[in-house]
Amino acid sequence: MLKLLRIILLTLALIVAFILGTVLCVLRPRHPDNVYVLGRLFNKACPLVGLKVRVRGHEHVQQLKSAVYIANHQSNWDIIALPGAVMPRTVAIGKSSLFWIPLFGQLFWLSGNLLINRENKAKAASTIGKVVDKIRQRNMSIWMFPEGTRSKGKGLLPFKTGAFHIALQAQVPIVPIACSSYFGQIDLNRWDNGELLIEIMPPIAVDGYEPKQIRDLLKHSRQLIAERIAELDKIAYRP
Repeated sequence: MLKLLRIILLTLALIVAFILGTVLCVLRPRHPDNVYVLGRLFNKACPLVGLKVRVRGHEHVQQLKSAVYIANHQSNWDIIALPGAVMPRTVAIGKSSLFWIPLFGQLFWLSGNLLINRENKAKAASTIGKVVDKIRQRNMSIWMFPEGTRSKGKGLLPFKTGAFHIALQAQVPIVPIACSSYFGQIDLNRWDNGELLIEIMPPIAVDGYEPKQIRDLLKHSRQLIAERIAELDKIAYRP
């Protein structure tokens, strides 16, 4: 009974968010603050599934104009859980196939997020160049999941290099974001599904790295996130 009620309420909440988001994006299509506003709307759905989300570390990025945010990616619930950490003028990069997901894909693009064809390396490289130009010209930030896919409880997966190429070319810091492990934690038939801890970590300056050191930057960033996830897992409340 509780699961059915939650599904109904969550569906209604997402419909309202989609309607409000569509109106916002039509009035100011692809504005860099659309994602921030939509993210806050989606994040408010967390209590509907019995999940308490706590975000800490905002003080580390309050003065940043542009950055590349990288976070671990666990499940589809990330769409409502992680937006609480999204900062203003931040857009995400997703694979081009997302556009064809009914309603979500079109809103994802219209809100200002960027789509990249990962199967075509030439187009992907061209898109990275365009992303760098947008960061420089519009003081935007980028949000990416460097694992490239949901980990689904398998731990932190290997990182891809795209986010680090963008940060080096744009000469903006990388901001690691660690989210406590929660895959399998959400049971819609359970009233209390515990909490999710998200930490925005101090920025990593990239000006000391050469392009040939991109793997070193990747390994350092991944290690920081992995260590912080382990720390958050020790203190996060699970039912």
